[in-house]
Amino acid sequence: MTPDRTPDIGLIEAAARRLRGVARRTPLLDDPLLDRIAGRRILVKAECLQRTGSFKFRGAWSAVSALVAEGRPRGILAMSSGNHAQGVALAALRHGLPCVIVMPADAPEAKIGNTRALDAEVVLYDRLREDRDAIGAALAADRGLAIVRPFDDAEVIAGQGTTGLEIAEDAAAAGIHEAPVLVCCGGGGLASGIALALAARAPGLRVQTCEPEGFDDTARSLAAGVRVGNAPGARTLCDAIVTPRPGEMTFPILARLAGPGIAMPDAACLDAMALAWRHLRIVLEPGGAVALAAALFRPDLAPGAAVVAVATGGNVDPPIFAQAMARLEDPGFFPVNPA
Repeated sequence: MTPDRTPDIGLIEAAARRLRGVARRTPLLDDPLLDRIAGRRILVKAECLQRTGSFKFRGAWSAVSALVAEGRPRGILAMSSGNHAQGVALAALRHGLPCVIVMPADAPEAKIGNTRALDAEVVLYDRLREDRDAIGAALAADRGLAIVRPFDDAEVIAGQGTTGLEIAEDAAAAGIHEAPVLVCCGGGGLASGIALALAARAPGLRVQTCEPEGFDDTARSLAAGVRVGNAPGARTLCDAIVTPRPGEMTFPILARLAGPGIAMPDAACLDAMALAWRHLRIVLEPGGAVALAAALFRPDLAPGAAVVAVATGGNVDPPIFAQAMARLEDPGFFPVNPA
C-alpha cells in the first residue's frame, strides 16, 4: 500500500501530471433526445472509454507510479471483482512489475479473462465463504508484494479525482456552473476524489453517489452520519460497485462534500444501458450505468436544470448486455418525439 497521505487537491493535481499522456481524457457527451427523456440537460462523462474500460485505470496508475517513484516494489497485488483488477494489471504491466489479482470466482468472465490477458496471475475465491482481505494479505506477505487497494488509498483516490478536474473544465466550457454530479459508487474512491476536485475547482458542482438498490450503504451511511453496511447475500447485476460498506478514508470526504445518495433498481440500470447505446453509442455495464439511470429517471432526487452523470465502466458480459439491448426491440421503449 502507498504510505498514508491525506487526499487533497494537491495530490490530485500531482496524479494528473503522472497520468498525462497515459490515461485518456474522456469526453463529456450529450444528446438532445436523452435531454427530452429526462426533461433537462444531461452531460455524460464517458469513463467507459477509459483504458481497460473503466475509470479504475486512473487510480491504479496513480498508485503504482507513486510506488515506483518511492522505490521499485517486487510486485503488485490487488483485490477486485474486475475493473480495479484490470486497471492495476495494466499499470503493473506497463511498469514491468509482476501482478497478482484476487478475484471472486463469480466475477464476470470478461473481467477475469481480460485481467489474465494483461499478464496478471488471477487467484479466485468464494466471496460467500472466504475472506478476500485475508487471502490477499497472506499472498502479499509471502511474496513481498505491495497492495493497491480499490478505494481506501490516498493515491488511488487522487487518481480517480482527475476525473473531477476534467468535469470541472468541460462543464464550464459547456456553460454549466451549477449542477449535481451523479457518480456510481461502491467503496467511494471515485466519488470522493471527484468531490475533492470539484470543491476546489468548481464548487457549484456537487457530487451525489448512486448505488443499486439493496447495496445503498453509502446513501444510508450519509443519511445516518456513520458508516453502515449491506446485508450479506443480496444480489445485483451491478457487480462492479458491490462493497460491504463505505471506505474508512472515503466516507469522511463524502460526508463533508457530497449531497444525498440515490439508489436505483437493476431494471433502471438496464434501461440506461439501452439508452446509452441508442443515443450515445457507448457500452455500459450495469454498475457503470447507475448514475445515468438516476439522471434520467429520478430528477426529483438530484434536481437542477442540468446534471452530469459519470458512466463509470463498460466491461459487461454479452448475456447481460443482450438483456439491455432486448429492451430496444419494444417499439414503445422510451419513445421521443424529435419535433
